[in-house]
Amino acid sequence: MINEQIRDREIRLIGQNGEQLGIMSARDAYLKAQEAGLDLVKIAPTAKPPVCKIIDYGKYRYELARKEKEAKKKQKTIEIKEVRLSPNIDTNDLNTKVGAARKFITKGDKVKVTLRFRGREMAHMNSSKYILDEFAESLSDIATVDKAPKVEGRSMTMFLTAKR
Repeated sequence: MINEQIRDREIRLIGQNGEQLGIMSARDAYLKAQEAGLDLVKIAPTAKPPVCKIIDYGKYRYELARKEKEAKKKQKTIEIKEVRLSPNIDTNDLNTKVGAARKFITKGDKVKVTLRFRGREMAHMNSSKYILDEFAESLSDIATVDKAPKVEGRSMTMFLTAKR
């Protein structure tokens, strides 16, 4: 809220240089802001009494946007990449999938390893768990198992993340 929008009976005013000007009515504070040629901006609306500051509103909004952009630049997004396997996978195919997963993990992404079962393969689910164990073992130098292998419907999934 800025200028005339502030309708509180009394507010705590902070000057343009950060000095405390005390508690006064919103109208008096607005007049002081007009004298300085600046805006009266409500900084902390939940405080008792609300805190307002005399500042240039355009400059204030620009500073907020810049800080937000800077914070966004520093945060890292982690994606989840999926590697799909089947129970009758050959060792060379498994090594290719391990290589792909290794590339994802070194880039900083999480890897979801899915072992998909079709038809008759559903009867031998528990004997195929060793494939996921081998997969995790071959990546144990750079990754740790985030979520252990778990059966969900027609597939068994496991999550891997980079070691810290």
